[in-house]
Amino acid sequence: MFLEKSNNTNAKNGWIEVIAGSMFSGKTEELIRRLRRSKIAKQRVEIFKPHIDVRYSTDEVVSHNANSIVSTPVETSGNILLLCGNVDVVGIDEAQFFDTGLLDVCNQLANQGIRVIVAGLDMDFKGKPFGPMPGLMACAEYVTKVHAICMRCGNLAQYSHRLATEEARIMLGEKSEYEPLCRDCYTGLQKV
Repeated sequence: MFLEKSNNTNAKNGWIEVIAGSMFSGKTEELIRRLRRSKIAKQRVEIFKPHIDVRYSTDEVVSHNANSIVSTPVETSGNILLLCGNVDVVGIDEAQFFDTGLLDVCNQLANQGIRVIVAGLDMDFKGKPFGPMPGLMACAEYVTKVHAICMRCGNLAQYSHRLATEEARIMLGEKSEYEPLCRDCYTGLQKV
């Protein structure tokens, strides 16, 4: 990363990093990796996730590969500001499940000199931009798009195809409810 130093030697540079992609693409894995490196560097780190994400744990961010890191579940994005205290780095998982105020929260934290690392689905199961993710990607200094492998053909996958018949936009799930698909396989299923 190339950061320009300001003339004020006491000022901290804050920024926003977004890790986006489909289900099973390694978003949470990458978030945990970056947060662990920050802890190794003796930075003060706080990690948040939406309170509705209880798939693997109520108080940890957990990847599909069972790697985990302690987190604080919150009901709204505004709670992050109340709970983050004196920190250097804020991690946020499953950003797509937060309210649209998450963009303002992340900008406020970055403006205070905090490194903000956000992970989330960029599209829902219908292939539409999901929650606050498009705005976060637009405002972020760094965006990492990660891909899964298509379960039908083996190409890079960017879509989260829902196997279940549930039509609600928000449905927590795992491999029995979702599969990653490439563009061709996903659009082929949409035509059926």
